[in-house]
Amino acid sequence: MPVLSNPRTFRRWAAGLCLLAAPLVYVAGVLADPALREGGDAVGAYGRHPGQVALSASLLHWSWVLLVPGIVGMVHLIRHRGVVFGHLAGGLALLGVVNFSALMLGDVFYARLERALPPEQGARIGDEAFADAGARFGFQLPGFAGLAGLFLLGLALAHARRAPWWAPFALIAGVFGTPVFPLGTVAGGLLYLAGAGVIGLRMLRMTDDEWAGEAAAPGTGAGRDEGAGQPGTAGPVAGSLPG
Repeated sequence: MPVLSNPRTFRRWAAGLCLLAAPLVYVAGVLADPALREGGDAVGAYGRHPGQVALSASLLHWSWVLLVPGIVGMVHLIRHRGVVFGHLAGGLALLGVVNFSALMLGDVFYARLERALPPEQGARIGDEAFADAGARFGFQLPGFAGLAGLFLLGLALAHARRAPWWAPFALIAGVFGTPVFPLGTVAGGLLYLAGAGVIGLRMLRMTDDEWAGEAAAPGTGAGRDEGAGQPGTAGPVAGSLPG
């Protein structure tokens, strides 16, 4: 298959498609979460619907995983403007968002605790575990730092003229707004898809040369350089050699 055998095409399509898929999988994970759908005091919801919790946690986990190739692709496009800033923001985003992937496993433990114990007690034990310093400083805070890095990377991409200025704002607003069921899920999901999707679509629409940064700009004289030194051409260097 040409896409799999061509490294430029494969990496470009992988990054672009992941940026389109991540918001869709994220919204699906939120919709599958029984506690978010019930709203209010949803203690015991995870214990009553373990299958839905497992599905929701898996989808949310993969929504964060899918962001990783997209982030790598975003960093790849920053070449001439704000390169250092883009690299720092991209590194922060990569190291941060993967922590949210690990946190999704906690939902499965909540479901088990609420089934094995009285729901209030199980939920309390789960809350205490997530309030532990290891969970807070090892996973939660780095995860939110990763979202800050993702926002800054979007700004760097806009500064490099590779994305519209509104894309990072829509992306982050969508991530935080989608869990607010139901209106926030609709509006947030659309914002997330718009912000990440517009970047992903630009990746899919560009050529492999543009992706690799090798597309010659009009009027750069690339054709003249290619002709230099070829048989039958005369240039200033040849003309200046001693006779």
